[in-house]
Amino acid sequence: MKASVIIPNLNGAGWLRDSIESIWAQSEPDFELIVVDNGSTDESLAIARSYCGRARYTLIENSENTGFSHAVNQGIAIAKGEYVALFNNDAFAEPQWLAELLRTAEADKRIFAVSSLMLRYYEPELADDAGDYVTLLGFACKRGDGLKASRYQRPCRIFSACGGAALYRKSILDEIGVFDELFFAYYEDVDLSWRANNFGYKNVYCPTARCRHICGATTGAVRYNPFKSIQSGRNSILLPYKNMPALMLVVNAVPLALGYLLKVVMFRLRGFGGDYAKGFAEARAALPKVDKPKFYWRNLPNYIWAEGSMIAGLFRYAVYRIQRALKIT
Repeated sequence: MKASVIIPNLNGAGWLRDSIESIWAQSEPDFELIVVDNGSTDESLAIARSYCGRARYTLIENSENTGFSHAVNQGIAIAKGEYVALFNNDAFAEPQWLAELLRTAEADKRIFAVSSLMLRYYEPELADDAGDYVTLLGFACKRGDGLKASRYQRPCRIFSACGGAALYRKSILDEIGVFDELFFAYYEDVDLSWRANNFGYKNVYCPTARCRHICGATTGAVRYNPFKSIQSGRNSILLPYKNMPALMLVVNAVPLALGYLLKVVMFRLRGFGGDYAKGFAEARAALPKVDKPKFYWRNLPNYIWAEGSMIAGLFRYAVYRIQRALKIT
C-alpha cells in the first residue's frame, strides 16, 4: 500500500465528516484511512463509527484524550502504507492533495516529510501554513500565516513540516522514531522534523498539495487560550533542549533566554502569563524524561545547517512582524 492517512479526532462533530469525505475523494487510489478518536463526547465518534465496515478504513477509539502525539503514534503503529500522511480533523483536502505529496516525496529518497499549502478556511486567498520554521530565539513559527497564498507557489526545503497536513516516509520514522509523547500537543511536529534534519534528511514544501483549514477548531485556540499557553510554555523549553547538542545550547543561550523573556511578556499582556509559567514548571519536571539523541560528529554539517536555518528564521520572523504591523498581506 502506498499511503496511510491518519486523522486524529477530538470532538470534531462540526467538521469531521467533511474532512473524511475529502480524503475519500482523493485521486490517489492506493491508500487506507485511519481515524483515531481521542475520547470524544460529541457526535463525532458516531460519525467516525459510521464508516466502519468500509474497505481500507480503521477506527481506533481511546477512552480519554491521550494527546495528539500518542494518538497519531497509534495510527502509525498499525499503518500499512509506505508513507504516513497526517491530516487534521478540521482540514479539507483538494482531490490531488495526497497524489501531489507522494509525487514530491518520491523525487528524492532523502526527503522525510512533505508539508502542504494549508489555506485559511474562511479566507482561502490567505495562507494558514506553508511549512514551519524555527528562529534563533526558539520561536517555532508558521510560514506565511495570514499572508497571500500566491506568495508561496514555489517548492522549497523547509525546517519543519506542519503535522496538520503532511506526509512522512515510514522507513525514516522507523529509523529516527515517531512523535515524542512528552509534547502531548503543539511543537511535536517541529521536534520530529528537527530530528530528521539532525540525521541529514530533508523536509520540503509542496505548494500543489492544497487543503483548507479551520485553525484552532479542536483546541478552541486560534491564537491563545489556557491550554495552548501551557503547552507552549512547556514545549518551547523541551524543543531546543532535546534537539540542540550541548555546545549549540551554550552558543544560543543568550538569544534563547531573550526569546523566553519576550514570550513571558507577550503571554502576560494577553492574560495568560500564569498558564505560560505553569508550562515552564511542567518543562522542569519533564526534562529528565527527555530522550535526547546522541551527538554524532558525522552529523556536524546537519547541526550547522539547522543553526543557519534558525538565523535565517530570525530575519524571516522580523520581516513577518513588520508585514503584519503594516497590514501587508
